[in-house]
Amino acid sequence: MKKYSFCGIAGSGMSPLAQILKWQGFEVNGSDRSFDQGGNEQIQEVFKKNGINLFPQDGSAIEDDVDCLVISTAVEETIPDVKKALQKNIKIIKRFDLLADMFHQYEKGIAVGGTSGKSTTTGMIGYILKEARKNPTIINGGVMKNLKEKDGESLGSAYYSDGDICVIEADESNGSIEKYNPYISVINNISLDHKTIDELLVLFSDFAGRAKHKIVMNLDCKYCQKLSVNKEKLKTFSLENEGADIYAYDIKPLQSGIAYKIDDKEFKLAIYGKHNVYNAIAAIAVAEEMGVDMFEAAKILEGYSGITRRLETIGVNNGISIIDDFGHNPDKINASMRALREYDGRLLVMFQPHGFSPIRLMGKDIAKVFAETLGSEDILLMPEIYYAGGSVVKDVSSKDVTDAVNKAGKKAIFFDNRKEIKDYLIDNVRSGDRIVIMGARDNSLTVFASDILDSMVI
Repeated sequence: MKKYSFCGIAGSGMSPLAQILKWQGFEVNGSDRSFDQGGNEQIQEVFKKNGINLFPQDGSAIEDDVDCLVISTAVEETIPDVKKALQKNIKIIKRFDLLADMFHQYEKGIAVGGTSGKSTTTGMIGYILKEARKNPTIINGGVMKNLKEKDGESLGSAYYSDGDICVIEADESNGSIEKYNPYISVINNISLDHKTIDELLVLFSDFAGRAKHKIVMNLDCKYCQKLSVNKEKLKTFSLENEGADIYAYDIKPLQSGIAYKIDDKEFKLAIYGKHNVYNAIAAIAVAEEMGVDMFEAAKILEGYSGITRRLETIGVNNGISIIDDFGHNPDKINASMRALREYDGRLLVMFQPHGFSPIRLMGKDIAKVFAETLGSEDILLMPEIYYAGGSVVKDVSSKDVTDAVNKAGKKAIFFDNRKEIKDYLIDNVRSGDRIVIMGARDNSLTVFASDILDSMVI
């Protein structure tokens, strides 16, 4: 039996792969810096229930019987696990290479790409196919609440079956999308994120070109329209063009979600925002290609409860709602803010930038989105850019963003750290407000949101 060790096993891209391998019958162990610091206790418990052995990140996980060490792109050779694997000549593979190998074991691989909505759409496709008894394996970068709620031994980011379908989230930010040869390529949208638009157009044109059966694409995205695709394989979805293969219209916000129509039949989602209707009809288009009736797929989606940290209401205390959201690039922030603006209540938005390079690339556009979507009484609160270590050029600041928002006529405040933001919120919040904790790649943001909830005494 092959034995895998994961360095950084708690990561959103690593943990589902570790679980899938264990469910497939392989032996799995791992380490994570967050575990050594006393964090991610819930993840540790799930791993232990699954028989995944955990070690300190000091090289002790790399035993003589380990066949392969799995690392993410961020892992450096100076980390003890990696150093020991190199010393023992143990094979080291990147996470996305392992994902590609697992994906290509399935006859019908569905890869979901796009700048925004990948995790939600992956979850929706997987949920439809699972409920329709199509036996999919699902590997997601986000935690699917339906799976987490029903299976105490799952982190909610993966589901394993012995069928011939595999649904994955295909990431373009590190170029790993180039490694997948899908049965169906899904392209939700294209907008500025980690790469330039020109680079993204090449990546997604190639991604579409590798689809063996079908390309499911957003007809309303101006950059998707520029892609070079095989028209015979193309299946489109739209909220604006009745000529699309899947066309949804009459979008109406509900108190607990959103409603839409397809061919005069009304369906509902239990999650917020027009952007999620796009995700839904993309999933419906894929499901139809996998033999699920379009209306049956839409009906199944009414039971879909979403992905954690996607406009997720953590709780309500003294009339104050605390919302946790993954928004971190201009497109995601815009979608989340416009969904939030459909409902009453002042918005107090803490946005945590993650990394200096993304703000250098997208800072002006992020400021523009907040300036356009904040209401006259709303407030943007920003701590300094999250720094994960390593050698970086610190030539930009969160203050550059808040200054630009203030210059545009909306209110934004810069803080040195989150504690100052918490103190400000406690002193200034009022009943009916919605506090939004927004940002990516940082599990502590959800902890911060819960801490804010517990502190809301007015």
